[in-house]
Amino acid sequence: MDSRSRSVAERSSKEEGASINRIQLIIMALIIVLSVGYIFIWIMISTNVYKQGWLPKIKAQTNTSTFFGTQGTNMLIYTFPVLFIAVLSCVYLHFGKKRNLHATLLGNGGGKKGSGDSWKRPVVIRGLGIVSRIELAFLVMFIALLVWSFSNYLHNGFANVTPASAAESGEKVWQAKLDRAAVRLGLVGNICLAFLFFPVTRGSSILQVFGLTSEASIKYHIWLGHIAMTLFTAHGICYIIYWAVTHQISEMLKWAKTNISNVAGEIALLAGLGMWATTFPRIRRKMFELFFYTHHLYIIFMLFFVLHVGISFAFYMLPGFFLFMVDRYLRFLQSRQGVRLVSARTLPCETVELNFSKTKGLTYNPTSIVFVNVPSISKFQWHPFTISSSSYLEPERLSVVIKGEGSWSKKLYHILSSPSGVDHLDVSVEGPYGPASTHFLRHDLLVMVSGGSGITPFISIIKEMMYANEKCQTPEILLISAFKNSSDLTMLDLLIPITTLPSEFSNLKLQIEAYITRENQPISPETSNKNITALWFKPKPSDSPITPVLGQNNWLWLAAIVSSSFIIFLLLIAILNRYYIYPIDKNTNKIYSLSSKTTLNILILCISIIISSTLAFLWNKKQNAMESKQIQSLEGATPVNSPNSWFYNADRELESLPQHKISLSTNVHYGERPDLKRILFERKESSVGVLVCGPKKLRHEVANICSSGLAANLHFESISFSW
Repeated sequence: MDSRSRSVAERSSKEEGASINRIQLIIMALIIVLSVGYIFIWIMISTNVYKQGWLPKIKAQTNTSTFFGTQGTNMLIYTFPVLFIAVLSCVYLHFGKKRNLHATLLGNGGGKKGSGDSWKRPVVIRGLGIVSRIELAFLVMFIALLVWSFSNYLHNGFANVTPASAAESGEKVWQAKLDRAAVRLGLVGNICLAFLFFPVTRGSSILQVFGLTSEASIKYHIWLGHIAMTLFTAHGICYIIYWAVTHQISEMLKWAKTNISNVAGEIALLAGLGMWATTFPRIRRKMFELFFYTHHLYIIFMLFFVLHVGISFAFYMLPGFFLFMVDRYLRFLQSRQGVRLVSARTLPCETVELNFSKTKGLTYNPTSIVFVNVPSISKFQWHPFTISSSSYLEPERLSVVIKGEGSWSKKLYHILSSPSGVDHLDVSVEGPYGPASTHFLRHDLLVMVSGGSGITPFISIIKEMMYANEKCQTPEILLISAFKNSSDLTMLDLLIPITTLPSEFSNLKLQIEAYITRENQPISPETSNKNITALWFKPKPSDSPITPVLGQNNWLWLAAIVSSSFIIFLLLIAILNRYYIYPIDKNTNKIYSLSSKTTLNILILCISIIISSTLAFLWNKKQNAMESKQIQSLEGATPVNSPNSWFYNADRELESLPQHKISLSTNVHYGERPDLKRILFERKESSVGVLVCGPKKLRHEVANICSSGLAANLHFESISFSW
């Protein structure tokens, strides 16, 4: 009877899984069709076929409306498809969450070894860093789109420029062409702006449905930003030259009532240049705070850009920014809540592990990140850190590792390692954000190459493998870590969670090769003083565990927020246009100000997002509060000191199986660097996943080895969080 019931349950589970897969295939097909159509519109927008053939027919059907007017066409063509794709992506990801652990780790089609791997092979390009062949192909196609659009715009714009037409307007031919070229530079820049905010929308469903994450897509944002600012700067300079040679320099101070506002464009350009100047690597890395604060000029840039071009034209670029604003406001709501910091471990290498309380319903995949804010250090600075815990192995804990490499992280380390100690630390978080799925189980061997604090994301992967090892077959793991000093070896102790059960380590096939590059021999235990200290904190009543900002069905809630906020916007705009703006515009003596209309649209858009997001957040906060009450308070836990690192106490009796397992699996090499080429080429497994995280030189070295073509079994994957 039991076996029959089990068989029925398994059959039902398989049927449900097959049904989910069919639904996902249909949704993905629709997403791809809409995405291709959206890109096709951008390809055609610069042609006469679109402007003289398609667009007039569409406007004839939409511009007659007294509810939306001229902006209705652009909302229909450019805004609605993107938001519909975002909603469909949410539904797709919601069904994806119903897969079991094994399917989640495998990812979409993860069992197919080698499928498409030739396109995923890395290419190291000066100025771009490490990019895959498919990324390079898309970059080339995007550049081709910009060149195609600019050449079409110029060809069509110059077609009507003749000596006679130029003379009529009191210009020379080259001056008339400069005027038209300046306009076209701005139009091509708008293509970049249309895609600029997609990569920085951290909780984006569109990114995740295509297997991307925000932190991995930052480079796309950087590329788009550089290209956009180059085009917009050229656009502004060309107009300044044009006004100067045609004696119209007063145009720079013109704010037209019903047309393009030059002053607003100049303010937007200045704000953009302020951001751009601080984004170059040397400035960004050496003066991160300046970069961080200056980048908030994007608010001024976008506001005055919309005032510059008008709300109707802004709908070309608005969908990406709309989704970004939804995400940004949800992050703001989450960040207002203080989270419960349970404990911390301080390491002698100026590294801190923070352990937060979380609800069991909050799950995430390895290599996910959270943004952390400590008000006692800075009320405004948020720093991203890789999660080092596993949501399955540690269902009530979320941990991050912070290496003291900057002023902010060093202050945190000094606070937690001070002799006087602290019994509470106010902390807020945003996230977690990470991949919707991973595919580590598809390999026979995982080779993880890290430098310094680059070991952090690998801690989460190893812990995930510890849990998965009890459920299915896991690959062998080879961890190659390069450290500067022997004190950094204590980071290997973070592989052992505070609340770990020994069984998770029993069958894990783990080998660690640690390299100490600046020391030629071990330091004696008597002089090392390598204590790892554990601190336990007293929670405040107002602190709460980290919870999913939109609950268990977060993707469905996000779909509801996106769709409802846009519907609210449409309703309010329709009422505004029909009963306020339209009567004024149709009055022969009055024309409603374009800037006022744009400002009202922006205000209504923000109100719509605030209403829908706040209601969804408060509803889920109420549900999360019920789950949080079930988590026992850790107040009164006894502060203890962890034993010294196992490496420095090799002679003492090991206290647990995990420590014993890791110590036996570790080889320490002094005064040398790993010979990565030899190590990787010696691996003969059919599929070797090569993951690297650390300094740029290390990442490039591993990428060059994997892209050399000398070993077809090496599959490269860079995990970099340094922008």
